[in-house]
Amino acid sequence: MSIDPAAQLRHELRTPLNHIIGYAEMLLEELEAGDESALAAGLGTLRADARELLGLLNIVLAQGQAGTSALTAARGTLVPPLERVHAATSTLRRQAAESGADALLPDLDRIRAAAERLNELLRHGGMPPASPVADPTASAKAEVSRAPAPSGRVILVVDDNEENRDMLARRLRRQGHEVVTATGGRMGLDLLARTPVDLVLLDVMMPDLDGYAVLQRIKGDPERRDIPVLMISALDEMDSVVRCIELGADDYLGKPFDPVLLQARVGACLAKKRLHDEEQRHRRELAELNQTLERRVAEQVAQLERLGRLKRFFSPQLADLIVAGGAADPLKTHRREVTVVFLDLRGFTAFAETAEPEEIMELLREYHAEMGRLVLAHEGTLERFTGDGMMVFFNDPVEVPDPADRAIRMAVAMRDVVGGLSARWRKRGWDLGLGVGVAQGYATIGAIGFEGRWDYGAIGTVTNLAARLCGEASAGQILISAKVAGSVEHLIDAEDKGSLSLKGLARPVRIWSVRGLTTLDRTQTL
Repeated sequence: MSIDPAAQLRHELRTPLNHIIGYAEMLLEELEAGDESALAAGLGTLRADARELLGLLNIVLAQGQAGTSALTAARGTLVPPLERVHAATSTLRRQAAESGADALLPDLDRIRAAAERLNELLRHGGMPPASPVADPTASAKAEVSRAPAPSGRVILVVDDNEENRDMLARRLRRQGHEVVTATGGRMGLDLLARTPVDLVLLDVMMPDLDGYAVLQRIKGDPERRDIPVLMISALDEMDSVVRCIELGADDYLGKPFDPVLLQARVGACLAKKRLHDEEQRHRRELAELNQTLERRVAEQVAQLERLGRLKRFFSPQLADLIVAGGAADPLKTHRREVTVVFLDLRGFTAFAETAEPEEIMELLREYHAEMGRLVLAHEGTLERFTGDGMMVFFNDPVEVPDPADRAIRMAVAMRDVVGGLSARWRKRGWDLGLGVGVAQGYATIGAIGFEGRWDYGAIGTVTNLAARLCGEASAGQILISAKVAGSVEHLIDAEDKGSLSLKGLARPVRIWSVRGLTTLDRTQTL
């Protein structure tokens, strides 16, 4: 947006007056705590003259097109208060030097320089004498200051005028803010790209890149568009204010600015930034929480799927224990001593040849339900079942101190249950009985199969021995190996059957037939 020449003239004339008033007010604030009454009175008079001069200048500038002729005609009105300001500055500087208030001298020099600048402008009809255009990045190192402040808020001041930057930075630091300054629009954007900033105070009129262009770039940047921008300018045109707001400025403050109003506007913009930062933090926390919840849900779904898969082989208690981490991965190949139980129904082949398919399925459902209940009750591991045959073992995946005891108690309970079922089956003409074989020894255990169809199995001589013993057992008989008999001799009433040659085994095997549990342990049968 181009700047109207008349508006630019008003900007040029008001800028030095803003410096005179601004520095005078800051010096008065510094003297409030001291006893420099003479200096304070003189500064008060100087400020009053500067404000009178600003009022007179505004009247002149409001009279149509304020050009060279209008200012020349108004010199008689404007020069007297300006001369009083200049004279008061010289007097105050001498008094400050004589009283040892050397800290005031730099600001008094700035007031004097501003008065001389305004005088030159009035002499030339409002047009500044020709001077080289300063490189706004030349003093970049000197202009960037980062003094720690208790508020923890960083404000970027962008203005091509050194006195404007100085006054704003000092006032903002007094309010407890950290301040970074830039000498022009391009440098301001560069600093903004590499410096975390909570608020930008942006001048409108700058030679390299004006405030409108800088504002557009800030609000067009997705990463920085939420940084509040407070426009500060000596321009008093409503079009400029409207333009800044349309481009996304959060507020607009004219020069010379009132310190209280500046503090209020800055506070409002920073409060807006704090709310935005909190909202962003809450969004990040919510996103992180959602990610955490999604991960947990995925883990729980995977855990449930694994639990369902494991319950095909193990009792619910064992499956829960495995999923909870109380047992090693059972599907990983490993070697362990186990007690293996094989069982199947004597007479099932003959029954299946004559019975209807529906009758076979009805019998198997009843048989499997009862046998499955007892496997779970004794916390056995069902390796497989094929029709009427089942293989169950103990001591894997979770080791137990009494695998052989559990196996024998389960086998006896199964025989008793099938005995009751057999009585009902015989009434229907089905002559069936249970044969059981039990062996103990080491087996290699883990997942067997291929991708998409894995089973859990045990391989070893112990499984072959249990299967052969089951094959030799007659209806209602439980045959066990010598190792099992030695482990459970306190528990069983058994008959020594001597040695028996079994298919697939090189040597005869000594076996026992279990008649039942001892009187002491019979009451413990589950």
